[in-house]
Amino acid sequence: MTAMAHPRRYALADLALRLGQASADARTVRETVIRAAVDMVGDGAGVALLDNDGCYDAMTVHHPDPARRRLLADALDRRGMPPRDAHSTTMIATRQPIVLSPVTPEQATELAGTRSVHEDGPGVHAAVLCPVVVDDAYAGYLIVARTEPNGRYSAGDVELARDIAGELSLGLSSAQSHERLRAAEERYRRVLETIPEGVLQLDPDGMVTYANEPVGVMLGLPSPQLAGLPMRGFLDDRGQAELAKRLAESRAGRATVGAAQLIRADGSRRRVRVSMVPQPEEPDSTGGSLCIITDTTDQVDARILKRQLDHLRRLDSLGQLIGGISHDFNNLLTVVAGSAEMIASTVEPGSPEHQLASDIVRASATGRSLTHQLLAFGRTAGNRPEVVPVPDLLNEMQALLSRTLGEHITLEISFGPDSRPVRAERGPLEQALVNLAANARDAMPHGGVLRVTASNLELGAGDLAGTPLTGPVVHLAVSDTGVGMSDETRRRAFKPFFTTRPTSAGLGLATTAGIMRSMGGAITLESEPRMGTTVHLYLPAVDETPDRETAAPAVATAVQDVLIVEDQPDVARLVERLLQPAGYSITVSTDTRTAVEAVRNGAKPDLLITDVVMPNMTGPELAEALRAHRPGLPVVYMSGYTAAALGPQIQLDANSVLLEKPFTRSGLLDAIQRLTGTLPPR
Repeated sequence: MTAMAHPRRYALADLALRLGQASADARTVRETVIRAAVDMVGDGAGVALLDNDGCYDAMTVHHPDPARRRLLADALDRRGMPPRDAHSTTMIATRQPIVLSPVTPEQATELAGTRSVHEDGPGVHAAVLCPVVVDDAYAGYLIVARTEPNGRYSAGDVELARDIAGELSLGLSSAQSHERLRAAEERYRRVLETIPEGVLQLDPDGMVTYANEPVGVMLGLPSPQLAGLPMRGFLDDRGQAELAKRLAESRAGRATVGAAQLIRADGSRRRVRVSMVPQPEEPDSTGGSLCIITDTTDQVDARILKRQLDHLRRLDSLGQLIGGISHDFNNLLTVVAGSAEMIASTVEPGSPEHQLASDIVRASATGRSLTHQLLAFGRTAGNRPEVVPVPDLLNEMQALLSRTLGEHITLEISFGPDSRPVRAERGPLEQALVNLAANARDAMPHGGVLRVTASNLELGAGDLAGTPLTGPVVHLAVSDTGVGMSDETRRRAFKPFFTTRPTSAGLGLATTAGIMRSMGGAITLESEPRMGTTVHLYLPAVDETPDRETAAPAVATAVQDVLIVEDQPDVARLVERLLQPAGYSITVSTDTRTAVEAVRNGAKPDLLITDVVMPNMTGPELAEALRAHRPGLPVVYMSGYTAAALGPQIQLDANSVLLEKPFTRSGLLDAIQRLTGTLPPR
């Protein structure tokens, strides 16, 4: 090795060092290399690299003389040209330097593409082209050029230029690796910032070292502010205990997944799923954990809402089932009670047979009361207001409330003799009381007392906060001796779907409050932990008589011929047998169309007795069809449904009355007399 080789070797080592420092930027690598080439080989140098389209990009050129630098840049530039020239194809094929020393005119033309390097000023008198190979692919070339006349390159110069091109190849490879790394990091950053999941990096002690933007949104804080904060600060007590366990699992190299509640900066909470995986220790890191946080609040709320809606659908289906069964059961009770009454009328009063028949009639009356309560409770849709005597309401509901409470809870009902009636939808009002009884039952799992009291009140303006209700009202107080409520529970008690019991739909008090508001009333609540709960219901009082009373007609109507239309043959036969002793002329039809056809063909009934709910045509529709031929025809409607449950299906006028099943002979004759104002023929 010559003495001159040592300085060149040191220069190459220095170049490698500088390229290592500049390896993150390809342009800096090229600038560093061509300056080193000028210093080490002289006197000008340039780098032409292939662009992404496979053609050469603008050549990077250096020369100590700015004027010659511009001329070299212009003369040697092959921008936009593909590597199909003789020099390029040779370097691609051989991967060896091309030495042009001296440069002939033909070589100069080939070197510059379509321009001559000897025109207009200093040209290239000698050149060495060294291929640049990056990742085993031709990437362009390094050119060193002498612009002085008679300039030459020695074999040592060529070898040095080749070594410089090798350093350029390494530097460009490193720069490309850095660029790919930066691109990958940018893609990774974009993914972390755009995915819906929150991402946290935690150190072994649970301190946040990185947070992406979605987790900042979840917590209500800008994500840069989360770094350096402990994750336990965003968790409730249970979550903090779980976090300690998960960090221990992570330090042991195990991943964990579980649910938690995040406490946001404003104090609200979000349900989340936390997936925590350990991160390996790195030279500049002590390890830690990576947390993927998925907000499941909407999904959990949707599942809860779906479960509650399913519960409501089941309740609605149950109500329809109760209504249908009660209706059919009332038809059976009608036959039982009517038949028993007829038996009682044919035997000696006081005889065992008479006593048995009387017991059957009384039992049927009890069954009637129960089924009417079930009908009113189960079929609330379409209810209409009626005048409801509060004492009657509470007495009739006593059995239903007792069954709701169970045998371990005592029911006490009290009301004054002067308790005023209210105008309300009976079914929803009964539902409200049953809801309160069910809530009280759940609050007294080990037994207790439920007290229901009714009293008259006179409210002045502002006496009842939050409601404009004034004047005479009926106050219903439902008090239990249960566990009571905390302040937080009491404040949220009337919110739909709020519940402290996992098996409850959270609709009892909310529904009751809605019922009160729909009737023009109000509801308030007082409760203390371990002191029980009292729910106060306020309804406007009325002075009217119950709607069940029907005034006698202004003009009496003589009734001789009676048309009975009932789709249940056993009920139709019973009504016929109940009326026969009274001397009426009776026609029975179990088909509405047959009845209409008979009247159209000349039949002239004085009274229509018809069921309300029948196939093909309802009772009111039948009455309307018959009144087209018999104007003013009186109608006695029979139904296993109550008037409140029937709602808009039936509209009574001065010539109609509703007789609720089951009924007795005396009840049937009394309805006819009240409607027509006349007694039976005999």
